Amino acid sequence: MSPRLLLACALLPACAASPAPPPAPVAVCPVPDRDAPVVRASDMSPETANAEALLLRNARLIDGSGGAPQVGVDVLVRGGRIAEIGKSLATPAGAAVIDLGGRTLLPGLIDSHTHLLSEMAPSHAEGVMREVQESDADLALRGAAHARTTLLAGFTTVRDVGGTFAIRSLRDAITAGRISGPRIVAANHAIGITGGHCDDTNGLRPDVFGGPPDFRAGIADGPDEVRKAVRHQIKLGADVIKVCATGGVLSSGDGAGDPQLTPAELVAIVDEAARAGRKVAAHAHGTEGIKDAVRAGVHSIEHGSLLDADAIAMMKKKGTFLVPTVYVGRVIEQAADGGKLAADSAAKAKFIAPRMRDSFARAAKAGVKIAFGTDAGVFPHGDNAREFSVMVDLGMAPKDAIVAATKNAAELLGLRDLGQVKPGYVADLVVVDGDPLADIRVLERPALVVQGGRPVRPPAW
Repeated sequence: MSPRLLLACALLPACAASPAPPPAPVAVCPVPDRDAPVVRASDMSPETANAEALLLRNARLIDGSGGAPQVGVDVLVRGGRIAEIGKSLATPAGAAVIDLGGRTLLPGLIDSHTHLLSEMAPSHAEGVMREVQESDADLALRGAAHARTTLLAGFTTVRDVGGTFAIRSLRDAITAGRISGPRIVAANHAIGITGGHCDDTNGLRPDVFGGPPDFRAGIADGPDEVRKAVRHQIKLGADVIKVCATGGVLSSGDGAGDPQLTPAELVAIVDEAARAGRKVAAHAHGTEGIKDAVRAGVHSIEHGSLLDADAIAMMKKKGTFLVPTVYVGRVIEQAADGGKLAADSAAKAKFIAPRMRDSFARAAKAGVKIAFGTDAGVFPHGDNAREFSVMVDLGMAPKDAIVAATKNAAELLGLRDLGQVKPGYVADLVVVDGDPLADIRVLERPALVVQGGRPVRPPAW
């Protein structure tokens, strides 16, 4: 299946910095802070949806910092931000009040690796047909449904890592409040070599697409050309640069573990991105490609399937995040067994998936920084939280899995006032029944979702 079906992109115009955000660890290349989007909560009562303030009473608070839960807590929201946290807070005039009844309140969840415009085709052949039949308009319209599904699943922010320019209309519509969806940190076209994982025309006749892709679609060879590709994505508004440092599972004609971009090309990409204040995310399955990317200074390794002890030590020393996507490994194994993948992709899936799980377990145990990411689009959008249970099954403590999807993910994305429930932070919040520290799977069933201080999923009680 062509990787284009599994990738998405977006353009986010730079916004003014948020007013007086609280101190937070400064990322190497932070993306600009964004104002919270106005989301129409049409299914809420007018009083709740349009209230000047929102008071959430009697919460069991997991604030995203990794600290112990607090019980009987009230959280007051004003102007889309958390104004006060305490017990028995006074109700301001005009405030809407929701009694949580002791339910668990967490920061809005962050998925650092999504593809909002994509969905898995029922078969390889149907995927190829989509590739040659569908336009960016088709992708954007599909993405609008996926965006709302993702938001209602409790994911109020996502990083969308590469594809076409179709998602910019979706992104802009969300930012303007015309439709609901998560705020998006976008990569535009992912950057890779001719014939590599990022080359959507692998195995297809180039003339069908009007000729081979070039730097405008992220395909470039040599340090000068990859710099040009980076500049082009940034020119068109990319918040983050995504690169394909190795081959992939669902692309044709390349080995999933084979290195692709050279060390010199990776250094050029990271340098050019840094000049514009952008971070770099590296798709990397194979050990050599992972090490090349870490040495070059990328900020995150996506998938990281074949980590050895040296790669783990390098990532820990440099502070490179791992975005593991372990749930999707199980999904592609099932797709391979069900005959939904091309033969070469099926073989790669069965080889990579168990090794991805082992690499994650060893990296987490060694203390590598983990940011939550799923590869949603390879599996149905809205199932993002299924990643949590796989992480925990592989040995990660539930509290650390939650931090990966809140504080850590916000740090990786460079969003200084998201990912924790703290005064001054954007009021992105999720409420669940039960205790995710005892059963992480309760995060798959949000009972209330608040984005920018506005409920977008009404209380389910």
